[in-house]
Amino acid sequence: MKITDAQFAGSSAGASRLPAVRLPEFAFIGRSNVGKSSLINMLCNNRKLAMTSATPGKTRLINRFRINGSWYLVDLPGYGYARLSKKERDEISAMIRGYVLGAEDLVMLMVLIDSRHDIGKADMDFLSMLGENGVPFAIVFTKCDKLGPNALAAQLARDEEIILGQWEELPPTFRSSAMTGMGREEILDCIDSVLKSLYK
Repeated sequence: MKITDAQFAGSSAGASRLPAVRLPEFAFIGRSNVGKSSLINMLCNNRKLAMTSATPGKTRLINRFRINGSWYLVDLPGYGYARLSKKERDEISAMIRGYVLGAEDLVMLMVLIDSRHDIGKADMDFLSMLGENGVPFAIVFTKCDKLGPNALAAQLARDEEIILGQWEELPPTFRSSAMTGMGREEILDCIDSVLKSLYK
């Protein structure tokens, strides 16, 4: 898939506020500071599309970007950011859960995991929630340029072992780097394949 047009299509604070034009949605989510906005900008080849920040927890709304006029890329708030107040964490958690479980046009969720660390409890709890509710998802390991090839392979093997401790099989997984463009074609090809399957 080639992205030739990516336009900001609006923000909302919940799944009930739908865009005027309904299209299939592919949503991106992960722990705060996982590199989500940078990855979105890399996929769309536009460094200024999604707001990036060194401060975790910057995304507080559900942001939609209309891609090639045919689908929405949805930027969801990050989860697991401890430095927010309990009220703020509860509000963001409710917003995420409301979208993930209630969005009528959600086709697939891309769950971003930092490749440099063992997959955490917040990530595993989130994956369990997806599994219990039958939400289709893939895992995108981010920042894969930060480790050498051997260290990266060892870390991803550990993460996969942790996932297989709770799951019978791995979901689709991708390695990515916003810096080098790693994973761009594979992720977009996955989205393209899913879109084509919708219109068979």
